[in-house]
Amino acid sequence: MLVTLGVPVDPEASRFGVDSAVEAGAALVVVNAVETAFVPVTLAGLDYVEREDVEESLRRPCALAVSLGVSVERLRLRSPRPLVALLELVSEREPGVLVFGPDRALISRRLYRKAAKTLGEHSPCLVWLA
Repeated sequence: MLVTLGVPVDPEASRFGVDSAVEAGAALVVVNAVETAFVPVTLAGLDYVEREDVEESLRRPCALAVSLGVSVERLRLRSPRPLVALLELVSEREPGVLVFGPDRALISRRLYRKAAKTLGEHSPCLVWLA
């Protein structure tokens, strides 16, 4: 599982996620977990517009994985508490490794530290940090 938090994926994390899926012979799940408020517009899906740089950084590892014969699934988690939603998804899907790979130059240090700590402490699988 390759995960970011509304920012582009780090290229190294992208490579590691695809390599892990290929070596394990497992599907690659690419997740963009974003914080959204719970308001009526949320139900219509109009509360979040994906940035083109984020979309491109998620498209690249998907295309590479498919070209290598790996099944790919892309998900966008929209939640007021994206880390909680992400942990629920990880518990449901039971990946062998969670590759937490937001581009560190584009995410706040505080958010990265909080997410890395939360995922490391509560994830039921291995966690790889970019």
